[in-house]
Amino acid sequence: MIHSNPRSLAELNSSVSTSVPGTWKRLAAFAGPAYLVSIGYMDPGNWATDLEGGSRFGYKLLWVLVVSNAMAILLQTLSARLGIVTRRDLAQACREAYPRPVSFALWILCEIAIAATDLAEVLGAAIALNLLFGLPLLWGVLLTAVDSFFILYLLKLGVQKFEWIVRCLILGIGACFAIELFLAKPSWGAVAVGLIPSIDNESLYVAIAILGATVMPHNLYLHSSLVQTRQFGLGEEEKRKACHFNLIDSTIALNAALLVNAAILILAAAVFYQRGVAVTEIQQAHQMLSPILGTAVASALFAVSLLMSGQASTLTGTLSGQIVMEGFLNLRLNPWLRRLITRGIALIPAVAVIYTSGDQKVYELLIFSQVVLSLQLPFAIIPLIRLTSDRQRMGNFANRPWVIALAVTVAAVILLLNGWLVKNTFEKINLSVASTYYLLLPTLALATLLAYLLIEPFTGKKPPKAVPLANIAVLDLLPTDADLPLYRKILVPLDHSRSDRLALRHAIALARQSGAELVLLHVEEGATSQVYGPESSTAEVTGGDHYLSGITNSISNQNVACTYLIHHSTSPAAEIVRVARTVRPDLIVMAAHGHGKIGDLVYGETIEQVRHAVKIPLFVVQ
Repeated sequence: MIHSNPRSLAELNSSVSTSVPGTWKRLAAFAGPAYLVSIGYMDPGNWATDLEGGSRFGYKLLWVLVVSNAMAILLQTLSARLGIVTRRDLAQACREAYPRPVSFALWILCEIAIAATDLAEVLGAAIALNLLFGLPLLWGVLLTAVDSFFILYLLKLGVQKFEWIVRCLILGIGACFAIELFLAKPSWGAVAVGLIPSIDNESLYVAIAILGATVMPHNLYLHSSLVQTRQFGLGEEEKRKACHFNLIDSTIALNAALLVNAAILILAAAVFYQRGVAVTEIQQAHQMLSPILGTAVASALFAVSLLMSGQASTLTGTLSGQIVMEGFLNLRLNPWLRRLITRGIALIPAVAVIYTSGDQKVYELLIFSQVVLSLQLPFAIIPLIRLTSDRQRMGNFANRPWVIALAVTVAAVILLLNGWLVKNTFEKINLSVASTYYLLLPTLALATLLAYLLIEPFTGKKPPKAVPLANIAVLDLLPTDADLPLYRKILVPLDHSRSDRLALRHAIALARQSGAELVLLHVEEGATSQVYGPESSTAEVTGGDHYLSGITNSISNQNVACTYLIHHSTSPAAEIVRVARTVRPDLIVMAAHGHGKIGDLVYGETIEQVRHAVKIPLFVVQ
């Protein structure tokens, strides 16, 4: 369903007041969006990469976590600033700034990244259920198809309560690993040495996986939208304060995520690497913690925190999918359907791998999902830097030269590491001519898109500036007397519900003022009506005719011209649109009431389908 509301996450936009006295209270009012973002930085994909890095290379890759987190803080700060200043999320800004084919390609890549993230959440939750209750992985994966829908209900509690639930999950995960580290007693001197950068071909794949798991592309889209849930003024000073408070929020939340990731890697290094054990699956880490640390509590805490991680990251995956689809395509689906599509895409590779190769390949699939995220990163980072550096769009909030230099350096490092990975991958595998051909095509397509994104800023073409509605001159919006509409015929669809009274009350008032004729319409959609159409003669159809004729006579007695129509169709929305195109009314009046059919569940209420299928003004009565 195409939607006309330009606000990102319209149902949550500006829903949290920040007009509270005192700096600390205002900081608390702004705190929250970064915590929702940070949970994605400690999802099961991070667990897999951190366990692999720690068990295979000890503390050697700890510096990758620290550098990745610094990159994340910079990029998330730019993302938040874009949302605050322009009132656009990154997906909306990309749709406005780039040609349609480029915007569509960016959307496809972002959907792939979200599917890769969801794959990690599916596998992580399934593994946790297996560790806690002995549930087979395949059944656990299938169970995750429904577990996340309950989480969508939490959004109805309000965004701040939703954020508090996420904070509690983060605290729970952190507490579990604090206990684990206390039991493991790592060598803190060796930990300090791990902060010194070093990398080679052997550790490159895992390092890039850690990078992909830490700096997650969909989080950039998510953060630019979530900051708009706070109410703040459109003036420069108000925006500057909002940017300041969000910087503090991002720094605290992402450093909390760093501590969790570092704890996992340090735990793996202290427990497994020191004993020459390379972890090849999360279950192996769980099984070995108890005998090595000498207590069953360690394994239990590990499994519980993994389950909390998987469920918490599911929250942000749902929101990211909604933001990306609405922003890039201006298309909105009901959240449950959006969740079903995303989770379904993630289930296919998970079920296929477990069914064909067994549980042993699940860990490799987790690592691979994080590499996919890293490969997608440049296609989110480059537009972000481009848009936040444009003074026409950002005004005085445009990136300063030193910020641009730092951000470009981050993007260059990611590009170089990804290029190194692609080169090593092609060198290690023996491909047939056909396989090479099929791999080269998407590689060339991605390279072309990347080249365009890199060159476009230097072509001299400026992205269109996002103009807030408040900046449009009010007088420009006011119509003249000649512009005022004249209603001669008003179409009023009715559905034999209490909502009919609301629609009729407003329609009659409008008709009296303008002398318009009312055309009442009811679409019969019962089984008999669908088969026999106008020839139907059930009690329901006969009663409907008496219902409309009685209303029509009553309205006519009030000196308002009125006629009625009864049509038969399997789709009320489609029939209303067809009648509207035939009758050609000047206005359609509808009460906000859904039919409850399958089509309404997928696309929203009938009214939503009608208003985007006709060019006639639609008056919606709540």
